[in-house]
Amino acid sequence: MADEHQFIENGLQRSQIDEFFADELGRAGYGGMDVAKTPMGTQIVLKAEKPGMVIGKGGKNIRKVTKELEERFDLDDPQIDVQEVDEPDLNARIVADRLANALERGWYFRKAGHTTIDRIMDAGALGAEIVLAGKVTGARSRVEKFNRGYIKHNGEPAQEVVDEGQGVAVMKLGTIGVNVKIIPPGAKLPDDFEIEEDAEVEPVEQAVESEGVEELLEDEPEEVPDVSKDADDVEVPDEEPSEVIDEEIVEEVVEESGDVASRSESAEPAPEEEPVETGDVEDDDAQPDEFEEEADEPELDEEVEAEAEDLVAEMEAADEEDDEADEETEE
Repeated sequence: MADEHQFIENGLQRSQIDEFFADELGRAGYGGMDVAKTPMGTQIVLKAEKPGMVIGKGGKNIRKVTKELEERFDLDDPQIDVQEVDEPDLNARIVADRLANALERGWYFRKAGHTTIDRIMDAGALGAEIVLAGKVTGARSRVEKFNRGYIKHNGEPAQEVVDEGQGVAVMKLGTIGVNVKIIPPGAKLPDDFEIEEDAEVEPVEQAVESEGVEELLEDEPEEVPDVSKDADDVEVPDEEPSEVIDEEIVEEVVEESGDVASRSESAEPAPEEEPVETGDVEDDDAQPDEFEEEADEPELDEEVEAEAEDLVAEMEAADEEDDEADEETEE
């Protein structure tokens, strides 16, 4: 059988044994059991409110229960140890059975619930909760809760610290489930703390703090290195950066213009072409047609002047004729 199936089989067998003890030892105040398998057999520890009733007269009852365990659950040499419960009011299983019996005898559920939880708290419990679910007073089912003190509902403390027990009350209208949770006195919860007065506190050794940035800055070097000797070879300009930049740009422009002039002077004219005098013309890239037009300009000016002189002479002659005509008319 695989391990998983073995775990399930063991849990199922444990539940069946617990139900068997609850039915057989209910009147003796059955309060739970612990099962442990040993090389010698199966060790079972029973908790009961009345151990005498579990054992019976001369051990008759305990031998009967042991024989039935061997036949019904196939246990190897079961050994039953009965222990008396010190405080029955702090055992959730016993309290649940008592409350279920009180409801079956006709107690009103509110009176039974408050009385039971008050007895639990009087026994020294840190907290308790009782839940009744079913047809408590009428045909409609409902849930009634009774709380006192402090109780844990989930997490590891709810499984390890809280004692939980269930019971069933069979009524005329139906069954009523009884669930009881109790935190016993002296239970250590993870959120508990204690304040001790006049406690001696051991001195704590302070760790040596490393030097911070401020302390490092405060420790300035005593001798400042002299860099004047090395600085003699370095030329530091006294002028402003903008002026120095402007002078450098001007020098570069002058150098470029000088290079252009030297290039033009070094250039020799072609032997086939003859230089043409064109006055103040400075454009070296001018085409030959432009030079011819500029050369013909003086001839055009002479023709215009001659035409202008002819027009002036004609106008003077016309004026003279007009004057002569006026004189003749006056005579």
